[in-house]
Amino acid sequence: MNARDPHLPLQADEATALGAFAERVWDDEIVPALTDYIAIPAKSPMFDADWAANGHIEKVLTQAAAWVEAKKVAGLKLEVVRIPGRTPVIFFEVPSTKSGSDDTIVLYGHLDKQPEFSGWRSDLGPWTPKYENGLLYGRGGADDGYAVYASLTAIMALDQQGIPRPRCVGIIETCEESGSYDLPAYIDILKPRLGNVSLVVCLDSGAGNYEQLWLTTSLRGMVSGVLKVEVLTEGIHSGDASGAVPSSFRILRQVLDRLEDSKTGRLLPESFHCEIPGVRLEQARATAAILKEEVYKRMPWACGADGGPVLPVTTDPVEVLLNRTWRPTLSVVGVDGFPELKNAGNVLRPYTAFKLSLRLPPLIDGNEAALKLKALLEDNAPYNAKVTFTPDGRAGAFGATGWNTPDLSPWLSQALNDASQTHFGAPVGYIGQGGTIPLMSMLQKGFPKAQMMVCGVLGPKSNAHGPNEFLHVPYGKRLTAAVAQVMAAHP
Repeated sequence: MNARDPHLPLQADEATALGAFAERVWDDEIVPALTDYIAIPAKSPMFDADWAANGHIEKVLTQAAAWVEAKKVAGLKLEVVRIPGRTPVIFFEVPSTKSGSDDTIVLYGHLDKQPEFSGWRSDLGPWTPKYENGLLYGRGGADDGYAVYASLTAIMALDQQGIPRPRCVGIIETCEESGSYDLPAYIDILKPRLGNVSLVVCLDSGAGNYEQLWLTTSLRGMVSGVLKVEVLTEGIHSGDASGAVPSSFRILRQVLDRLEDSKTGRLLPESFHCEIPGVRLEQARATAAILKEEVYKRMPWACGADGGPVLPVTTDPVEVLLNRTWRPTLSVVGVDGFPELKNAGNVLRPYTAFKLSLRLPPLIDGNEAALKLKALLEDNAPYNAKVTFTPDGRAGAFGATGWNTPDLSPWLSQALNDASQTHFGAPVGYIGQGGTIPLMSMLQKGFPKAQMMVCGVLGPKSNAHGPNEFLHVPYGKRLTAAVAQVMAAHP
């Protein structure tokens, strides 16, 4: 189909042209498109129960689909796939330009967003995009509204130069920030149309720095849900009730002590731990040698008791990396049953509820962990209090399973390093991520022979989910070109 010999390696001028094309499209089209995207509060269903009626998800999906179709890529077909009662999915496909290839590259991203959160800089906000010094601020741009735009740009960069590539399909969901509980139904429908998947490119991950390409080697799983302790039907004067009525907060503390050592943060049930593979230990040591103390110094530490910063759990960079990627951790991310401080009268409250986020090692089954966690927290409640743990999710999908990348094929290992050297001037880095992308374990099971290129723009201080989230645009440009170069190297 192309005059260019598909067996020839990418030439230096071709690789340079990929970077120039990506930069031009980012400046002229992607940054404006993402500016519009950020302004729309397209919160994931977990955070917007009326998402369908509010129409924000529909709006960002329609805008992204229109952008893709407007590019007029040869042979491109796009469909918004809908299942009643579920968030929609964009599915697009572009035919192969490589003679004799029956392989498929799957490109993945999502358009739903986390909620607002508090603490944004006075001149910033979740839905008020601002482009400043190469950083595009606002909710969702980096996590990961850019993915659909960057994916198609990588395809266009190759086609513009006549560089052969396999067939490409895109899956862009709108439920990822809620745990992707809608996605399995779509994967079941789309699997016959995916073809022979040999490479998955996922652009929903992070980077250790902005100086090189980073490949994500593992993702943690997660169980989230609400732990609630009820002791009364209504609040009572604390002077009258305390000492007679057990505090719901004290009971909740006792229940959590079954799960976590409050002094160290170690999760106590051994069933929530797994053995760390030797190759991941080696990669963690290599990454620690690159990033050094920045793996914890990059956090926005508060001022501590002695005027210095609050101290990390450990100052050993290797242990920091392993703690946040291969060990289970508990975070309390929300509370209910508490009045605001200004309205906090002397009342013993009837209940306390915590929203828990339990991150699981990559090799632990998420659903099994959810069931074990529920039993651990609910059984033998102190004082016979009503203790309930309600996991998020639906249809039995109460926990997300993590993912550990399969061994890299020699061609992919070489292509990643070549792309990093070409577009960043440094070798590729390997890093585990503490977040969760449920699709990866789904695709790994469905296509066990496929190679996985999981990467993203969430580098130091980009702060996805929190205040002042930003997309590092120069990194996004280089990452797009690197993805194109890896696709060109597909054997």
